[in-house]
Amino acid sequence: MNDSPHSKKIFVPNTAITGSALLTNDVGLHARPSVKLTQLAKRFGANIEFSIDAEGPWVDAKSPVKVMRFKAARGATLHFRASGTDAAEALTAILALVERGFDTEGEETTQPADG
Repeated sequence: MNDSPHSKKIFVPNTAITGSALLTNDVGLHARPSVKLTQLAKRFGANIEFSIDAEGPWVDAKSPVKVMRFKAARGATLHFRASGTDAAEALTAILALVERGFDTEGEETTQPADG
């Protein structure tokens, strides 16, 4: 039996939940990680935003253009906030993606000529 308070999901509409994760992948938040972040964020109905400062300014994690413009190097902490009925699930998935280094281990870090 698991009575841990961390195992309970609480959904409060219009209230943002927050979390943060350290960027550990070599390129930080660059082209491929940005695409992976926006693709994952779009799977959820929740409003998902992030920043390098816990107070903002906040960037829409579902906007490829805004995420690609965002600059964060390896070692930076990304702060996330999510609101909506699946916010807890969304935040858990996104933090896990960041903590895994955006699943980019072994991928080339060079950018394509057209992007």
